[in-house]
Amino acid sequence: MVVFGRRRVGKTFLIREFFNDHFSFYTTGIPDEKTRNQLKAFNESLSIYGDETGTIPRDWFEAFRRLRKILENGQVYRDYSSGKRIVFLDEVPWMDTARSDFKSAFDFFWNSWGSTQEDLLLIVCGSATSWIINNILNDKGGFHNRITKQMQIEPFNLGECEQYYESNNIVLSRDKIIESYMIFGGIPYYLNLYDRRLSLAQNVDSLIFDDRGDLHNEYYQLFRSLFKKPDNHIKIIETMAEVKRGIQRTDLAKKSGVPDGEGLTKALRELEQCGFIRHYNNISSRKNGGLYQVIDPFILYCLYFIRDERTKSWQAFIKSPDYYAWRGNAFEMVCLAHIPQIKSALGISGVESSEYSWKSKQKDNGAQIDLLIDRKDDVINLCEMKCTDKEFEINRKYRDNLINKVETFRNEVKPKKAIHITMITSNGLKHNEYSDVVQNIVDPKCLFVQF
Repeated sequence: MVVFGRRRVGKTFLIREFFNDHFSFYTTGIPDEKTRNQLKAFNESLSIYGDETGTIPRDWFEAFRRLRKILENGQVYRDYSSGKRIVFLDEVPWMDTARSDFKSAFDFFWNSWGSTQEDLLLIVCGSATSWIINNILNDKGGFHNRITKQMQIEPFNLGECEQYYESNNIVLSRDKIIESYMIFGGIPYYLNLYDRRLSLAQNVDSLIFDDRGDLHNEYYQLFRSLFKKPDNHIKIIETMAEVKRGIQRTDLAKKSGVPDGEGLTKALRELEQCGFIRHYNNISSRKNGGLYQVIDPFILYCLYFIRDERTKSWQAFIKSPDYYAWRGNAFEMVCLAHIPQIKSALGISGVESSEYSWKSKQKDNGAQIDLLIDRKDDVINLCEMKCTDKEFEINRKYRDNLINKVETFRNEVKPKKAIHITMITSNGLKHNEYSDVVQNIVDPKCLFVQF
């Protein structure tokens, strides 16, 4: 079984909790260490589980040979409910150091013996999602068609964040849960650092802005823990984040300084596999290979506030004009992460769709649309996302702006579909004489729905 997902998303915690920390063998790789120290750590685990050799394995073939001997011992621990021998290899990508024989030894261990053991469950886990996908899931060698199950652990959605906060006696309104998502995303490790005695703003200052905060350097540690040579990944992410609704590959290569070749392809694929960016097509970009967009809330937050040093204190920054501008943009990312909830609210969960943003080519009186849900049932939802302290109210000017967006989009794109204006709000929509321009309303409670 292969378990993978973004760093800090709770993979190891989930597995250890499920098995109550009882394994036939457990070990973990060490970040930024060479082969000898990886083998030294593996040897420590071998000793804990009964190996009496004492010496550090000469290579990975010897390491796995000694593991096999432990597992063949009649006294080896077996899971109480299933009777299986449970082997948990955590952070496997870190074990595969440069010029080591880890991958070939691992292949040999599994194909020559492990795969024939009906009472053996081998769990492989890692945060370097791209390594897991390329070397295990999509392997053309020893692990080809050898995977029984795979589990990608996703960040919490808003409903799960709310449930998590409640279970930890943290009192937050849904407004503040949405704002916490704009900052921390749905990453359990980050949420677990929340101090329930403090306000959200105080927690942000303590965890992120304080030089000694647990998450003050997390942005840079994030990339260095996932990629052996992260410089290009960081350049790409930082360049991409400057263009809110995405950037085409050719422009990305020019602005980032990363040559448009295999290196860029590999880095983009890895960033997408880790869930930091997305690649999407819109109506006007399909011929040019689509757009790349940063979608990880925590990365976007750190780039906007920590790297650029826009403020020294979140408590001092909130309620300022710049705060409201940031909040509006960040809410769009929250909505993008909750497309299933939005589609459910619209009653189209089973309808295939594509989601993208769009910008008019017109310089004068043009239009920009935050989110389009292009549906297979011949409807396009033109979504407007508004994060406000109270019910959002449409006035005459804003209604005219919405009508202009529809007309501009229809004239430039000429879609053969109905266009429905859809309002997605953080505090609801106030009905008045101008709100009849809206066909669909997605209330904030809809974003908290769990499936």
